[in-house]
Amino acid sequence: MGSLGAILKHPDDLYPLLKLKMAVRHAEKQIPSEPHWAFCYSMLHRVSRSFGLVIQQLGTELRNAVCVFYLVLRALDTVEDDTSIPTDVKVPILIAFHRHIYDRDWHFSCGTKDYKVLMDQFHDVSTAFLELEKGYQEAIEDITKRMGAGMAKFICKEVETIGDYEEYCHYVAGLVGLGLSKLFHASELEDLASDSISNSMGLFLQKTNIIRDYLEDINEIPKSRMFWPREIWSKYVNKLEDLKNEENSVKAVQCLNDMVTNSLIHVDDCLKYMSALREPGIFRFCAIPQVMAIGTLAMCYNNINVFKGVVKMRRGLTAQIIHRTKTMADVYGAFFDFSCMLKSKVDKNDPNAAKTLSSLEAIQKTCRESGALNKRKSYIIRNELKYNSVLIVLLFIILSIIFASLSANRSSD
Repeated sequence: MGSLGAILKHPDDLYPLLKLKMAVRHAEKQIPSEPHWAFCYSMLHRVSRSFGLVIQQLGTELRNAVCVFYLVLRALDTVEDDTSIPTDVKVPILIAFHRHIYDRDWHFSCGTKDYKVLMDQFHDVSTAFLELEKGYQEAIEDITKRMGAGMAKFICKEVETIGDYEEYCHYVAGLVGLGLSKLFHASELEDLASDSISNSMGLFLQKTNIIRDYLEDINEIPKSRMFWPREIWSKYVNKLEDLKNEENSVKAVQCLNDMVTNSLIHVDDCLKYMSALREPGIFRFCAIPQVMAIGTLAMCYNNINVFKGVVKMRRGLTAQIIHRTKTMADVYGAFFDFSCMLKSKVDKNDPNAAKTLSSLEAIQKTCRESGALNKRKSYIIRNELKYNSVLIVLLFIILSIIFASLSANRSSD
């Protein structure tokens, strides 16, 4: 649930953490009885617990379509990610993947752990796909076809320029944004968003992941996966893998800051996209990951630990974001708070400091001009408070009661 030390340091995390734990349990109990749908939702929770949670914001029909869409693209991504598959085998599969989703008998063994299970039992995903309304099927097929072709292109192509980086992120994530916009429109709950701002929703999330996952990708076996564009990293080191070497720590952080600054160009589009959403469930489904992304960038910026491990927000802060992201005012508030956090970390001597500050000031200006900042309580950035021993004792008592209750419930189950 979150370490005791973290809860004592951030007591406001306690209620959101408990609520998150209950939401996770509830989501796990919502698995349908039909075998193929049971497989889809069970697999969704296994390959992405966070997505399995935010998808619960959607109504049943749209939730089923998004679940299948996500698993189809996860399967496609599993093929792309498996560096042990020979190129002459991988490329045709990627290009034809949009046809395989109509074939209940098709499967292809690759990937590891849960992803291997997904691929081995892909027929269950296909069966679920074939039960969706035609509008949903057409949207999923179209995006799968375009994404597969884009992935195939980059199997044989390095990410050299910033233009390549934008194009790669478009294929693997911008198209997800386009696809979700199509699914929302097919549900008749939202107007169809423009391709450009839908694309930005995906690119902002993807670029955040690429930045955060540097070390995991560069250490991939049997072959490194390199998504940071040469046009950026070559300004700082001779080889991308050199960024993880301690002697290059100053240059590595400067390169990291350059990458974060590049990702901030999508924030304005993301805020426009979210502000246009009408249905509360769809809004929360879209907004929570975006707030998580700006928060992750704030954690990663100017942080050498990106090159030593995975940098991420504490679980309690994640729970607070899920708990409190309900309206556009909450989103403006979160983006304002995290941009303030990021701004406080900018080193004036950083080569991209002026550009970074300009982007952050533009984000803050948009948030201020929304008029929403006065309507919400700032919950992300707070001054550290000194808690006395009485409060600490009370927290221990409360936690003991909670843990005892949870243990009793498990025993009765």
